[in-house]
Amino acid sequence: MKRAEEDLDLFFRYLRYERGCSENTIQAYGSDLRSWRKFCGETEKVFCPPDRDGLSSFFSTMALSGKSKSSIQRAAATLRTWIRFLETESEKGTGGSLPRLPSREKKLPRILTEGEVDRLMAACEGEDPLSLRDRAMVELGYGCGLRAGEISGLLLGNVGFDSGFLKLSGKGNKERIVPLVGKVRSSLERYIFRGRENLEASGTDRVFVSINGRSLRREDVWRIIRKRGKEAGIAESRLYPHILRHSFATHLLRRGMDLRTLQELLGHSSIMTTEKYTHFDIELRDVYDKSHPRA
Repeated sequence: MKRAEEDLDLFFRYLRYERGCSENTIQAYGSDLRSWRKFCGETEKVFCPPDRDGLSSFFSTMALSGKSKSSIQRAAATLRTWIRFLETESEKGTGGSLPRLPSREKKLPRILTEGEVDRLMAACEGEDPLSLRDRAMVELGYGCGLRAGEISGLLLGNVGFDSGFLKLSGKGNKERIVPLVGKVRSSLERYIFRGRENLEASGTDRVFVSINGRSLRREDVWRIIRKRGKEAGIAESRLYPHILRHSFATHLLRRGMDLRTLQELLGHSSIMTTEKYTHFDIELRDVYDKSHPRA
């Protein structure tokens, strides 16, 4: 099995350094490949590379065991990438054409209405430290389009109240700058200066912490937002990790923001480093101010 382990190590390095995948994505790939490896009975011959019959049996077994369609589609995407990697990097072809794998259906993301966003904000009303914290997290998700991992990883030193910008580290450790204005700014100020100091957070430079001062993880942020959503009367089926980010983008487009500016805000194109920050177009903040409903 030594060769299989070496191939896996090379694959994860390829994902991390060449494709710029986040650690969460790499962990998901690893989970799918471990399931495939277990199915293959730990045999190197079958594990490297997958064959058509083996893949067909694997997906059928997943379906019979009650795995959701989305889980099967994710595993298919993982194995598709794995097979291509083996063919190009390890020079291990599949002996023919790439096996036909289940494809992921293209679905438009669900979003919250502006009324639902208001209810979610209202569910976080209060002057106690946890309410101030939760309100700030929701505002960042909807007001700046931050991912749950970007919220949990936000550092105090990257919050620029004087400059009016946040510096973020997104997928693949790509940096970007987003405006910090309006209700997002005021909510974050109230939490940092009036709430956070009461959460015993002296041991971390992370902005968001638990009641015991522990840095929040990505899963914690999602759990808190989901809890507040349920308190607001929003159906749990309508709540998922990127719901605020998708709502942010959709509502801005509806209010007239151009795609180029939105791309920059979401971090889907260029990497904005600290050096480029000095040349950052101030119009980005102006357009945001005029377009976003919470600015």
